[in-house]
Parts: sequence; structure tokens; C-alpha cells
Amino acid sequence: MKNNELVLILDFFGQYNQLIARRVRECNVYCEIVPYDISIEKIKEKNPKGIIFTGGPSSVYVEDAKMCDEKIFELGIPILGICYGMQIMTHILGGNVTRASTREYGVLPVEIDNSSLLFTNFNNTNDCLMSHTDYVSNVPEGFKIIGKTSNCPTAAMENSKKKLYGIQFHPEVNNTVNGTNIIKNFLYNICDCTGDWKMSSFVNETINTLKEKIGDKKALCALSGGVDSSVAAVLLHKAIGKNLTCIFVDHGLLRKNEGDEVEDIFRNQFDINLIRVNAKDRFLEKLAGVTDPETKRKIIGEEFIRVFEEEAKKIGTVDYLVQGTIYPDVIESGLGKGTTIKSHHNVGGLPDYVDFKEIVEPLRDLFKDEVRKTGLELGIPENLVYRQPFPGPGLAIRVIGDITDDKLTILKDADAIFREEIKLARLDKDINQYFAVLTNLKSVGVMGDDRTYDYTIALRAVSTSDFMTAIWARIPYEILEKVSSRIVNEVSHVNRVVYDITGKPPATIEWE
Repeated sequence: MKNNELVLILDFFGQYNQLIARRVRECNVYCEIVPYDISIEKIKEKNPKGIIFTGGPSSVYVEDAKMCDEKIFELGIPILGICYGMQIMTHILGGNVTRASTREYGVLPVEIDNSSLLFTNFNNTNDCLMSHTDYVSNVPEGFKIIGKTSNCPTAAMENSKKKLYGIQFHPEVNNTVNGTNIIKNFLYNICDCTGDWKMSSFVNETINTLKEKIGDKKALCALSGGVDSSVAAVLLHKAIGKNLTCIFVDHGLLRKNEGDEVEDIFRNQFDINLIRVNAKDRFLEKLAGVTDPETKRKIIGEEFIRVFEEEAKKIGTVDYLVQGTIYPDVIESGLGKGTTIKSHHNVGGLPDYVDFKEIVEPLRDLFKDEVRKTGLELGIPENLVYRQPFPGPGLAIRVIGDITDDKLTILKDADAIFREEIKLARLDKDINQYFAVLTNLKSVGVMGDDRTYDYTIALRAVSTSDFMTAIWARIPYEILEKVSSRIVNEVSHVNRVVYDITGKPPATIEWE
């Protein structure tokens, strides 16, 4: 992806790092998250318009504190340090960071100097989310304080001559009023960005790049029918036409009736070369007795590749494998030296040997909402673009414990009821993701005069803008009651339904 302007986000493994990237892109500026210890040579090579230091869980004084190269401040590139990022800036440039007697956490009014370019068009006070124990007690030479709270003497600082800025609060979260405008001011007032990152330009440039890269060679696309792989498939189809073959592996882990729907849409509506492989028995055999979710993901990822290899041999030479990997997949599978939250079959579960020239991931730099915008730009119908998100491993990670055909049938039926009732209640556009989980828990129940000992179904529904954080959806009780009643009465071997009211964090959206 070629962009005239780029902002680098140095990742110090804070809680809200991906949200910073989302806010930057909302301002129509392209950004990349890179490890905190990226080399100066790499930074010069990327030639960014600005740099943002993220927050982090550490203290600048601990033995293994994460530190960037000190020479980064000599590059003449504008830098914004957020929370821990501000403390790093202070520590390296000769200021003082001090341990507070009490942690400052929550939304607090910050007195700001709105003559600063960072706070252009702001009032004298602004409510911001604080989350820190250490604080800047003395700013480095050449800096001045441009924000404070009753407990934090330096809530914001600047060296306008060197275009270095630090804020102790988090502008990337919704709790901070006008937080995105702070980031926008940094990008436009300080970094002189113009905002050339738009989905239309991404689509055109990506199609042209794919044409140049692939040429008249052949490509295979891993088509699941989900939003990500669908958008990737249409992008490739626009670029190379009939030289693209989509292999739809029906592993038996899809939602109810989904296999037939996927085949109809892509074969009949888009006229894409499509091969449907019915491989349910093969996948279930590989997954038999497997209970560990990471093992499930890796088995499914490897089996996908094996199927593609076999199909590729049937149709002749294939040089490229196309996957619908998106940015959260990359982040959650471990960026740089970060912690792996979970492996994604697109990025973490591939075998060591892949019988293709190269893997192509045209959506690798996009967040989910950007993928949807790309889909609309490509002319994909809205009902497909806004289809419910579905993990690559499918229902394998929504059946807790070992997987059997009978368990899959139970889950498919329960999930179909839940999705049907949400749509009938016209909540499908308000809830960003909703699905059923077959837990590995059995409990005692009573049906008629009989005692039962059957499974518990868990319902999960969340509201989110970026899938990096999420809150549980407040579904009306009468709808939950109807869903529960229908599942227990219509689905065999289920006698209990529960609703998950945990946010992300601390939970993930999926159960496994």
C-alpha cells in the first residue's frame, strides 16, 4: 500500500494501543503499529510524518523497562507521547518521573492551555481518562506544561520548537471528551498531514498493486463466505479476473445452511471461479478428541492449507494463496515482542511448509470496519458486507471441549434460533456480533415429569466499533426469554440457556 503520508505508532504494549491506530485512521491518515524498539534506520526508511508513543503497563524505572532508541528525538519528526509514552519522553530527555502516592484513574477535568496547537478550539478544561501511578514531576528542558489536574501537575507538556508533545491521559478512548480531536490536531496542526487515507484510494491502489504483483499468474483464495474472505476474493477478482479460483472449504463447522448460501452468492451473483470442497468428515476426524482451543486452531489452519494444496494440483500451477487476514488478527497473534492473545488460523496456525509461491493478504492492514467500507466500495451487497463476523475456525471454537457431529447439530440449531429472533426484533443492526456457544457443561433439568441431564447453551452478544474492545449488548429480557424458551423446546439435548455479560477486556468476544 503506497501512501503519501504515514504515522508510526510505537507499541509499548498498553491496553488501548489498537484504538490509537483506529483514531488516527478515522482522521484519514494511514498509520502502522511497530515495535517500540524499531531501529532508527527503519524509521528513516519509512519516512513518517509523525510518531506516537503508546501507553504501557510498565514504569520507566523498572529493570526491564521498554525503551525506544534515544536518537528518535533527533530526527526532527513530531512525536506525541501518551501516558507511559509521555513518561519515556520525559525520562530520556532529562526530566523527572515520580511515583505517586495514589494511582490516578478515571475521568477527571484537565485544565489545559488552549493556545497550544494540540488543544486548538478546546475549552479551558476538558474531561479526560487518566490511568497512571507514575507522573511527570519535572518536565525536560525546553518543555512547558500545557495541562494539569488537581493531583497531576503535568497532565500535558510540549516543546513546540521541536514538535514534541506528551499527554498523561488517553485521547483514544471514548471516555476522553474530544479525544479524537486531540489526535487530529496533532496530525494536522503539528505533523502537517493532509489526510490522503480513504477507502476509495485503498481499493484502487490495492487492485493496481495486485495486478502488477500477480500479472497473468494464477491465485487461489481461501473463501469462507465471511466478510473478510469475501472482500479479499472480490478485490482479487477485480484485479485478475478468471485467473482467480476461490476454494470454498466446507469443513462442516459453518452455521446452519451457510454452505449453500455461500455457493449461491459467489457462483451466481459474482461469477467467480468457485470450487466447493465438502470436507466435514476429514476435519472432524482430525479434530476428534481435541479440546485445547489453540490446538484446534492450528489443526484447522494446517488442514485448510493441505486441502488447498490438493485442489491446486487438480487445476494446475498456482502461484499465490490469498487469505482474508485483517489487522486485529495480526495484532492478537502477537506483534513484535508482544503477548499472543490467541492464534488466528490465517497468521498463527500455518504449517512450516506451504506449497505455494507466496501468500497474499490484501486486507492485512485493515480493521474490521475498514474492511466493510472496502466491501461497499467494491459494490458487494450490504447484506453480505454487514454479515455477522465469523471466526476462521468456525464453530470449532464455539463448541467448548471436544467436537462431534451431534454437538455441531445442537449448536447450529440453537445459533440459528438466536440469530432469527435478534433479526425479528430488529436488533441485528444495533448489535455488532451475536452467536451461541455450546458449553461443555451439563446440568440437571426437568421437562414434563422427567429429569434431564443435558447441555447448557451460552448466548453472546456485544456492541463494538472496532472489535478491539466491546461491551455486552443490553438485549431486552423478553427477547432473551423467548430465545431461551425456543432453544430449550426446539433443540434436543439442551435444558439450560445463559447470557454472557462480560466485556472485552477482560474477556475476548469468542469463548475460545
